[in-house]
Amino acid sequence: MTPDQPKPFVFFTETRLVALTGRKASNIEELLQHLGQVSGSCIFYHTHYLYLTHHFEKPRFYNEFANWVSRALQEERLAERLAGIDLLEMTSIRDLREAIGRVIQKHLESDRKTLRTCPAGDEFHFCEARSFIMPTGLVAAGVPEFFDLLGNVTNDCLHFHFFEARLRLERPTNDFSQWLRDLGQTKLAAKIDRLNPYAMTLDELKREIVKLGRK
Repeated sequence: MTPDQPKPFVFFTETRLVALTGRKASNIEELLQHLGQVSGSCIFYHTHYLYLTHHFEKPRFYNEFANWVSRALQEERLAERLAGIDLLEMTSIRDLREAIGRVIQKHLESDRKTLRTCPAGDEFHFCEARSFIMPTGLVAAGVPEFFDLLGNVTNDCLHFHFFEARLRLERPTNDFSQWLRDLGQTKLAAKIDRLNPYAMTLDELKREIVKLGRK
């Protein structure tokens, strides 16, 4: 690559090995305690993994903490507040961990009722995913080729470059927009940044990005 040539975009994909951490919670206080001690990978897994999976029926909450609080503890108000955390505003795992903790702490301070304990067997089991990143073999030398190839990438690839990138870069952007911005395509990068990946499926997100590029 000569100095005059743009840096190519290398599409990566990811495979995950999910493991139990050995930590579990049976009430909200225990949930809060473990949240402060588990790894960032654990926090990311329980707030983002469901976006990667296909659903015949859309889950009520993609946030697994909210799902558990609703189903196992019947704490609907807290579940809705946890699900209402704007993930698009989060640019680091630290911010996300603190936001979840604040919501739970505020609930504990405002609700002095006896803590509900889940039925035996319904405890929240903390998991984390070990990720293995590898190139897909797809490399775009320029912008037109990038959008031609984008339609062929897997959802795992899209999830890595769009969801994980924000927390990896600790910036309100994604790998696609960052690369386009480096090439001087600032308006196109900004349009992609404005897409909300949490409001659509990964297939819909891919179509929207390709549509913006082809315009």
